[in-house]
Amino acid sequence: MRARELGLRIGLLEPGEHDAITDVPGVMVGHTTLISGEGPLVVGQGPVRTGVTVVIPHADDVWTEPVFAGCHRLNGNGELTGLEWVREAGQLGGVIAITNTHSVGVVRDALVAHGIAHRRHGGGLWSLPVVGETWDGTLNDVDGLHVRPAHVDAAIASAAGGPVAEGSVGGGTGMVCHEFKGGIGTASRVVAAREGGWTVGVLVQANYGEREQLRIDGVPVGQAIPVGDVPSPYPDDDPDSGIPRPDPGSGSIIIIVATDAPLLPHQCERVAQRAGLGLARMGSTANHSSGDLVLAFATGNRGLPGADEPSASAPGVIEVRMVPDNRLTPLFKATVEATEAAIVNALLAAETMTGRDGITAHALGHDRLLDVMARYGRGPRARAG
Repeated sequence: MRARELGLRIGLLEPGEHDAITDVPGVMVGHTTLISGEGPLVVGQGPVRTGVTVVIPHADDVWTEPVFAGCHRLNGNGELTGLEWVREAGQLGGVIAITNTHSVGVVRDALVAHGIAHRRHGGGLWSLPVVGETWDGTLNDVDGLHVRPAHVDAAIASAAGGPVAEGSVGGGTGMVCHEFKGGIGTASRVVAAREGGWTVGVLVQANYGEREQLRIDGVPVGQAIPVGDVPSPYPDDDPDSGIPRPDPGSGSIIIIVATDAPLLPHQCERVAQRAGLGLARMGSTANHSSGDLVLAFATGNRGLPGADEPSASAPGVIEVRMVPDNRLTPLFKATVEATEAAIVNALLAAETMTGRDGITAHALGHDRLLDVMARYGRGPRARAG
């Protein structure tokens, strides 16, 4: 179930065909989901509640044809590798992956190996892959290092356009959002034809936030559904449990923004900044313990030479297009709305999950949510009344 299917309209703009990041032509998403075991935690054995999600910027050779990109750090208690080169060169080359905190290294190395094996042109590969993480140790045997290179390969092999699986899938399998079950979510928004008709798509791995801070379409949902009604997955501090309660609002979110607009790197960075406003609409305050990291890329300029292309074969001058800076506001609005909607979709798609030591992250109940929204004049029940 997604926001639109539930009758909830987030923002003013219309979504693309699938209301997903894959509405940006050429963008593909794939997942590998790892779920096994139950009961007490045994490091190295489980329970396992994790995985990996990949975003592929275009259908050609992403390892040798980069796209313009920019990034933004709202709070830096997290990891998104490869960003120094994105900041330096304004380019993204390769597949993007998102996983759990302790699997960043193996996923990064697997992406390099995949690029070496599948590069369409001869010569050595030079790559600084972008791999993001959020912490799934509340539900998952995160120290067991269960993500393997084969899981990355499988996620890439499964990548496709069209509808995107959401909720407890891929890298989002073991994630928690506003003390409900969280995970992967996506959405898109289309700019009006008179403003370019561009599409902005967003994919999030949502694993952040305090319950009482949760807002959906401006409604204080978290206060209306407190942990006394729907329990938090975080246990109270108990020295005998071995499971200390994380700080309120701890956790992270990775946000990937894509657009088919012809943007230059500095413009991608400006777009990335606006994703933080969509996150703020949901109630995040980017706490000290949260890693809130954003990558934005634009596919409107194609045929860019790769960073490792020999200078003798690279053209001395290439032509690129750009949206004038004073015409970026519609793209900013689309980014804010798509980010907010993607997080809502992550919450609505995720189902209740029990992980390590019997810890349960409860889903955000759809009926309960609609009742709360109606009290504030939002949603289909309010319109029906």
